[in-house]
Amino acid sequence: MTNPQHAPNIWVDADACPVAMKQMLFRAATRAHISVTLVANHTLSIPNSPFLKFIQVEQGFDVADHFISQRVATNDLVITGDIPLAAEVIDKGAVALNPRGELYTRENIRARLNMRDFMETLRSSGVDTGGEAALSQTDKQRFANRLDSWITKAQ
Repeated sequence: MTNPQHAPNIWVDADACPVAMKQMLFRAATRAHISVTLVANHTLSIPNSPFLKFIQVEQGFDVADHFISQRVATNDLVITGDIPLAAEVIDKGAVALNPRGELYTRENIRARLNMRDFMETLRSSGVDTGGEAALSQTDKQRFANRLDSWITKAQ
């Protein structure tokens, strides 16, 4: 007996996902009939839809990331700004997209991990590395385009 083909899902590391991106995901799920699961360690309000699911995990370091990593399947899409989580899901054959619309790939994830570790070292030694710039309209458009592209391929 063979297993039915897995319908790709979208997993959202929702603790730090911007509201604008969540709203795009809500609309896309309904429009494309694709399952979107938001995972966070705090309560979230989501629209009532058969395509949307919210899972609240326990408080703790990387609990939501571990939850997603354990359940993601090949060809799923994971929305996350967490570079170690992105590396894990890419290794499992999934696609990782950050909320600014940057697609993480096998080709660029190691460099992103190295830069993340370098910046973390600087911060831990007291260097002020600044923060990320505010989310721009270009970021939102890039995210929407990459999301639409993934949905088209998934269907």
